[in-house]
Amino acid sequence: MLKVHRDDPRPLWQQLLDQAIDHIHNGVWKPGELLTPTRELAQQLGVSRSTIQIVYNELLTRGYTVTSGRNGTRVHDWIQSPDKSAPLVHPPQIPEPPSLLEQSQQWFRSKDHQESMIDFSPYQPYIDTQLLQTWRKSYLKASAQLDVSSWFYGDAYGFEPLRRQIQRHLSLERGIHVHTNQILLTSGAQHSIDLITQTLLTKGDIVTVEDPGYPVAWMTMKYRQMKIAPIPVDEQGLVVEKVPSEAKLILVTPAHQCAVGVMLSEPRRQQLLHKAAQQRAWIVEDDYDSEFRYRGDPVLTLFSQLPQNCLYLMSFSKLTMPGIRISAIIGPAEAIAQLARVQAFTYRHLPIMEQATLAHFMEHGYFMRHMRRARNIYRRRHEMIQKAIAASGLGNKFTVRGIETGLHVLLEADESFDEDTMTFRAFQSGVRVHQLHSYCLESKRKGWVLGFAKVDEKLIVEGMDRLAETVL
Repeated sequence: MLKVHRDDPRPLWQQLLDQAIDHIHNGVWKPGELLTPTRELAQQLGVSRSTIQIVYNELLTRGYTVTSGRNGTRVHDWIQSPDKSAPLVHPPQIPEPPSLLEQSQQWFRSKDHQESMIDFSPYQPYIDTQLLQTWRKSYLKASAQLDVSSWFYGDAYGFEPLRRQIQRHLSLERGIHVHTNQILLTSGAQHSIDLITQTLLTKGDIVTVEDPGYPVAWMTMKYRQMKIAPIPVDEQGLVVEKVPSEAKLILVTPAHQCAVGVMLSEPRRQQLLHKAAQQRAWIVEDDYDSEFRYRGDPVLTLFSQLPQNCLYLMSFSKLTMPGIRISAIIGPAEAIAQLARVQAFTYRHLPIMEQATLAHFMEHGYFMRHMRRARNIYRRRHEMIQKAIAASGLGNKFTVRGIETGLHVLLEADESFDEDTMTFRAFQSGVRVHQLHSYCLESKRKGWVLGFAKVDEKLIVEGMDRLAETVL
């Protein structure tokens, strides 16, 4: 029997509906049972008939009851009475995640840091209050300038004003001259690589990666069921002659190899370009930190030399802040159009405010002003880490590589070096370093990858001294 509780703040119909549904679920009202006529039930409860009609209409709408005109309203026969002896209902089984996902999480967790540590992370750029203040200014200005249409579904290629600013930057700074329909905005290098893999490759294609190299790249492509061919890296960069003739894609970091730090030599560059053209393979050129070069001018991009076979990746994670999550793929118009179609289907488009803010940030000169300031800071820290390595004696234990460009250097050890033990000891002494083997697929190379971008000059010296005490 339904009951009315006058002190219940809910409307009467809601009280009675909740009780009715509970009666049906608990088997008080059996499947097929005829419900009391509305007029009679209203009199029993002392409420208006219209209140009972609302309850019955809601039960009918939600599928708890059926009605047959003069034959009244009955509980729907699909309702199952609770069976105490029935086995427990189990939720669908969730498959075990691929081991690659755990590997990638370990990689990302390695980027975590503690404030008490001297953290030589290779992934963290320099961020200060001045950058944040100018970014906030651009955010407010850009927000005020956006019209209503900007807040609807956007262009899968990305925000047009931002692509124009990137077009101008690439032309002035990297010698890359393209149209805006050759630029596709993404939410990071991993997103870019995943999108390229989905769109331009098919399951089982052979792709080559540098070994050591960027782990998330090969993890992403392997997750998409590509066959990964690791190619060794020597003093001249990628050993191109070992790239298999069946390779459909060659991922390379020619300006500052990740993580060894060497620059792809000119003979190797020409060999790679010729091989890609001959095999009709894609070159994916990840130009992740070449904006920061300390000896001479930035090297010519592979894209400038073979634009029809090359996809050029740039990211603002190190140029500004990782938190804005904006990157770009630059390539032939036909390939970019296909990538945009897949992006429209899978991701739709990027958030508007980050794009609009970055466009304003670049258009009004804040970006280049920050770049000039960051380059000066990085140059000082780059010089400091080299001097500190030499002064601490680490240069006698390790071979220093990758000192011309970028935001990290490599301390390479011989194969007998116990990376795990020494890295743990360094951590205990308050220094976080990244092991070279975490970048390796088959390579047995050992050492430490040291980022210096966000480490204060005094802490660089202290950190090198602590490392020296650990291993010498």
